[in-house]
Amino acid sequence: MLYPPVDELQKKVDSKFTLVILALRRANQLNNKAPRLIERPRGSKPVTIALEEINHGKIKAKPLKKVSS
Repeated sequence: MLYPPVDELQKKVDSKFTLVILALRRANQLNNKAPRLIERPRGSKPVTIALEEINHGKIKAKPLKKVSS
């Protein structure tokens, strides 16, 4: 079973797209030796750790500014 559950993760962001991009960027940072933001993650892979950090509220998406035309 996937941890953290996708249902829980979707409550933390405005869309699945945001969740994927946020996890991707954080996983890339972890691959480049960025420090973990949670002490004892359940998983060992960067994407799993990124999702756990998002679930714990350590990583949040910033809303984009609307461009006026």
